[in-house]
Amino acid sequence: MPYKKSQIKKIYYSIGEVANILKVNPSLIRFWEKEFDIIKPKKNQKGNRFFTTEDIEQLKLIYFLVKEKGMTLKGAKQSLKKNKHKTIENQELTDRLQKIRSILMEIYNNIDSETNESEDEESERTV
Repeated sequence: MPYKKSQIKKIYYSIGEVANILKVNPSLIRFWEKEFDIIKPKKNQKGNRFFTTEDIEQLKLIYFLVKEKGMTLKGAKQSLKKNKHKTIENQELTDRLQKIRSILMEIYNNIDSETNESEDEESERTV
């Protein structure tokens, strides 16, 4: 029986790792930390930030509101205060739909490439 490597989940992530996860600059994360009181990363004596998975989920929610839905910071803050549960549901739904879309696009591309290959083979036979 082969050894199955268990996935170790980190407790804390550096700002660079979080920036890579969200595909944004670290400066944007520092800015959002100042603007949104729901983001409270731990800091060491040097002042380096360490984010928990909960912090990352909050940042993903802010990213969804500001970058994907196009809300202003003020609008995002209000949405998080008034309808946080509904906002989270909308984000999760959007994520699921994007995953479904990428799967469908992959299937479409595979079908399209197979169709093109079979057309190429048939045209070679008729020549």
